[in-house]
Amino acid sequence: MTNKAREIKLIALDMDGTLLNGAGEIPEENRKAIKEAQDEGIHVVLSTGRSIATCKDHAESLFLKTFLVTVNGSEIWDWQGNLIERNLVDVEQMRWLWELAQKHGAKTWAISCGKTWKDEMPEDLDKLEWLKFGYQIEDDTIRNNVLKELQERGVFEISNSSLVNIEVNAFGINKARGLKTVCERLGVTMDEVMACGDSLNDISMIKEAGIGVAMGNAQDIVKETADVTTKTNDENGVAYAIRTWALKKAKEPALKK
Repeated sequence: MTNKAREIKLIALDMDGTLLNGAGEIPEENRKAIKEAQDEGIHVVLSTGRSIATCKDHAESLFLKTFLVTVNGSEIWDWQGNLIERNLVDVEQMRWLWELAQKHGAKTWAISCGKTWKDEMPEDLDKLEWLKFGYQIEDDTIRNNVLKELQERGVFEISNSSLVNIEVNAFGINKARGLKTVCERLGVTMDEVMACGDSLNDISMIKEAGIGVAMGNAQDIVKETADVTTKTNDENGVAYAIRTWALKKAKEPALKK
């Protein structure tokens, strides 16, 4: 199928490194392009590794009236703040993930329902429900050792949102799965989705979208996976992608496949 045959009905946007610039803000040009897409009846969905608490304000500032895919697909919310779906990491696995961090001296963050824990965990993990665990490891050797142990465990969905971190969700939980749920509710197919991202946690949705877009600042593997590459997050790459491949207002580079 060529790009010309695809009608984009839903745009899925990662946040950090994609929608947001290096200062963590939404550039005005991205806001304008998102409004242009919405005015054309295209749904715009934030699909992020962030929790609802750290992305809801951004969604509201864009006047998005659809769904939010949060914590890499662990939760799906509607625009009115109603929880649609929740996929938890087993508490025993969370305990093991925390012990692995202590073993390697790794910095961590963990997202429970309602709170993000940085470099600490509560004494009684069983009292909370858990959505994701993350490692921030600058040392390549230590990070690779942690990654190997995670892979050997065989019960996690493993990705990253930067070259120096590792993100861990329940097995099979990722942004593509979350978007499929959203598409079903909206009557859209994945072929009618354009997905934009920059990191490993974006690859699942980039692969399965009708048009998968890598940011100009994306990790190499993401660029290799995507159909096309847009400008960087500091060059309004989201706006360029929306106008080029969703609205077809700009001159259109050929798709890679």
